[in-house]
Amino acid sequence: MLLGHTNGSLIPWSSPLLENSALQHFYYYFRGASGVDLFFVISGFVITRDLHPRLVACSNLRSFTNVSLAFWIRRIWRIFPTAWFSLAIILLAAAFFNRSGIFHPFKTNLDGTIAAVFQYYNYHLALCYKHYDCGANFYYWTLSLEEQFYLLLPFSILYLRKWLPYVLACLIVTQIFFPNRSIMMTVFRTDAILLGVMIALWSRSISYRVFESRFLANSRWLRITFLVGLYSTMAVDNRIAEGTLAPFNYGILALICGAFVLIGSYDKNYLFPQCKFKRLIMWLGSRSCSLYMVHIPAYYFVQEAWFRIVPKGTLYEVTYTIPFILSGIGMVFLLGELSYRLVESPSRRKGTQISTRFLQKRISEQTIDQPAAGSSR
Repeated sequence: MLLGHTNGSLIPWSSPLLENSALQHFYYYFRGASGVDLFFVISGFVITRDLHPRLVACSNLRSFTNVSLAFWIRRIWRIFPTAWFSLAIILLAAAFFNRSGIFHPFKTNLDGTIAAVFQYYNYHLALCYKHYDCGANFYYWTLSLEEQFYLLLPFSILYLRKWLPYVLACLIVTQIFFPNRSIMMTVFRTDAILLGVMIALWSRSISYRVFESRFLANSRWLRITFLVGLYSTMAVDNRIAEGTLAPFNYGILALICGAFVLIGSYDKNYLFPQCKFKRLIMWLGSRSCSLYMVHIPAYYFVQEAWFRIVPKGTLYEVTYTIPFILSGIGMVFLLGELSYRLVESPSRRKGTQISTRFLQKRISEQTIDQPAAGSSR
């Protein structure tokens, strides 16, 4: 996703150096479009694997409500402070660091901020897409969709019960084979995130172990060949996302990302062996939320800074490509690390503490009430 947004958000010009080059062809096919769907599958899998067993184990509606509320408290503290930090950066930049206009008008960003805070930005994006300026916080639609999923998941587990997998399967199949989705269907797509839910539910069954990819651990070359083939399918994610290779564009991306998450769900190092590269990936993964939140304001900050540094009327061309890229990478990691250390990590710990105390208090109250109810009978 960070790679895909460099086009326009960081590099606003077409470089003659890239024309008919290997790099141009690479970017034409691989732009990180599948990152959104991979994010959705991982989110659905991780949240469901943790939450579903605890909700199913609840003996009554009161316990179910308490566990759900504790879950929502953790999610709020996990996502909202980091998101609001980035939204504040965009609003401040639009007001005070926007001589080039790259951050879009303040009023436009304020409308988007309200939509992001109240978690309906995907609907907001569908309305403004190709009609009027969506602002610098256009990428928040993914977070709104994720928060909507967090809100509805406990209710789905409560009311669907044993029918949950069947309903999910119908929703997934219906979306996967729906060709050429409209913008509204695109920003409300749930096939990828529901695939993650299905994988998490399946992981509790015996058949899940039967389909484990053990052959990837037995042969190094077989694993390399298989993974290269799987990664290659993601190398055409940009063409798939635009529907130029197949009409079932996002459905194909969801299935590819689902395959990755399924293999990784066994936690047997099938995707990456233990090595320094994997440690780097894990480090990036720990900061992925903050990096994603700040990458657009970081890109725009670089454009605005260069606009102020170079002489007025300078025509950007190929010589600025590398400086912009290096500046963009540096700014993304600087803001991302600040967000991770100063906002995300403290708020996540705080949310865990609050939700734990909340749940312990509710359990204590329920334990006290039960003998009282029994004695009255």
